[in-house]
Amino acid sequence: MHVDQRPPDGSDTLGLEGQYLIRSYSHSIVIDRGEGCYMYDAAGNRYLDFMSGIGVNALGMAHPRMVQAMHEQVDQLVHCSNLYAHAHQGPLAERLAKASRLQRVFFTNSGAECIEGAIKIAKGHGRKISADKYEIVALNNSFGGRTLAAIAVTGQEKHREPFEPLIPGVKFIDANDVAALESAVGENTAAILFEPILGEGGIVQIDREFAAKAAELARKHDALLIFDEIQTGLGRTGKHFAYQWWNDPGRNESADVEPILPDIIVTAKPLGGGLPLGAIIANEKAAGVITPGIHGSTFGGNALACRVAIEFLDILDGLLPQINETGDYFGSQLHGLVEKYDFVQGVRGRGVMRGINLTVPGKSVVGQCQERGLLINCTADTVLRFLPPYIIERGQIDELIGALDEIFAQGPPE
Repeated sequence: MHVDQRPPDGSDTLGLEGQYLIRSYSHSIVIDRGEGCYMYDAAGNRYLDFMSGIGVNALGMAHPRMVQAMHEQVDQLVHCSNLYAHAHQGPLAERLAKASRLQRVFFTNSGAECIEGAIKIAKGHGRKISADKYEIVALNNSFGGRTLAAIAVTGQEKHREPFEPLIPGVKFIDANDVAALESAVGENTAAILFEPILGEGGIVQIDREFAAKAAELARKHDALLIFDEIQTGLGRTGKHFAYQWWNDPGRNESADVEPILPDIIVTAKPLGGGLPLGAIIANEKAAGVITPGIHGSTFGGNALACRVAIEFLDILDGLLPQINETGDYFGSQLHGLVEKYDFVQGVRGRGVMRGINLTVPGKSVVGQCQERGLLINCTADTVLRFLPPYIIERGQIDELIGALDEIFAQGPPE
């Protein structure tokens, strides 16, 4: 019988990581368990989680319905490979297709794998038209993932330079620069790819004007329009997909505006409820590029992940109004900090995807919040990013605001 002799504070875990793991991460705490919006480290300290596993734990930790779905499916079937069908891929694909108004779905393990697949589809589509039609237009400060094609469309030189040469033909322009977009897109463009809200790039929202022009140019030049909804999708902004806000009559000047529809949506983070699962959602034109034997995934869309994803979507449908109400409250409370401190410039984002921009680097604020039992993140050097679980409550938001107020009262972070 194995007897666990590990120190209760988790110090041995960090020691083993330091000795044996490739040094891609730097850890300071060891998470032992979670419940709702809270996580607990190995020493028993509690943390209010405003990052939800970088947007993955959208329903918090150990949601009872998600746990039950996992237990039931583990007892029945976890994996059979895509050589065979199982009971959950088809129903899940139907839910995603109807939610997005697109037609077909391919399941992956991660967001980066979705980006890889979408680029593969774009290049295949372009090659059917011309051998020269392989260019991709992406955005500066965007983030596509850590794999080679995903890095190639990431608009941050620090991620690309160590691994060059990457795939050719990627053009980067600034977000919301319509003139630059018109200049970059042409007959050799295979795809226009961007996040409706740049996540790692600092919670930067894309204007409807820019998105509409991208859709127009994609049609004109027979290029694919790809929306990266890995972080923004599946409820994070208060709709199933963030691009749907551009088509909301209540948010537009006219209900007669032409809807903006992509050819491909890629989504992942919250879909599997903590299990690895992503989805490429495509219209018939884009989906037609993939024929038997052209693309595949050993683990993608396994029975366990798909069953849990269906449960997640069932829960999400009832949560969307709450996400909007909570998001509005969160935004208003963050605005109070903007009005109070001159080094806090503005509130960014929508729903429960929020950020505040500082005039100074924000890394030290992350550490100070952690010391107070709050988990947040800093991205783009100066933007404090908040991705709490969708079930976050007003009192918990007030706790974060109070901690930030206390930290900011000491003066600009150093």
